Amino acid sequence: MSSQPHGGSDLAGAERKLSRPFGLPDAAFAQKRPSKGLITKSEVRAVSLYSLRLRRDSVVWDIGAGTGSVALEAAWIACDGRVFAVERDDEGLGLLRQNVHELGTGNVEVVAGEAPQALEPLPDPDSVFVGGTGGRLREIITTVDGRLSSGGVIVANFVALERANEAHQLMVDLGLQTDLTLVSASRGKALPDGSTRLEAMNPVFVITGQKKSGM
Repeated sequence: MSSQPHGGSDLAGAERKLSRPFGLPDAAFAQKRPSKGLITKSEVRAVSLYSLRLRRDSVVWDIGAGTGSVALEAAWIACDGRVFAVERDDEGLGLLRQNVHELGTGNVEVVAGEAPQALEPLPDPDSVFVGGTGGRLREIITTVDGRLSSGGVIVANFVALERANEAHQLMVDLGLQTDLTLVSASRGKALPDGSTRLEAMNPVFVITGQKKSGM
């Protein structure tokens, strides 16, 4: 399933793209039940999207797209670009397609398949988000590094320290300008007496690598 991007000169098309607000709550996305997985939570999503350094005309890959929360929000920013949401899981693909249909801005294409093979026919990216690797972290990051545009950015999320460390070191070895951030957030939860307590969310490592200009 794919949606064709509208031209930047098409005012009506631009209005359709931006008809919904930027910054959707997690509940806006169709998710797996009963355990709500396959979604990058809004607090982590905000940091990841900022780190992607998106432009209006960026070509974006979202690898392991899950529900498509990052892809759909990236498409809102890259409204004159193209976003490719790559997912291998059948159930995940169903949810992804549903969310693209209901929340898409017209420039998101769903790519069914497993990275890195599924990346071969896609245009070279300016920004890449890695939300899942299926155990092929090294292959995926190495492939992305070979295709990433000069000055382009890759952002990867991990909950496990070991995987975050592996990704960080791999990006360093590839010569990327690399940053590591830990996002730790808490959300308010109402108590029976009407007061509010903070409930901690799982910390997430956000690893960012930027390809040097001219490479």
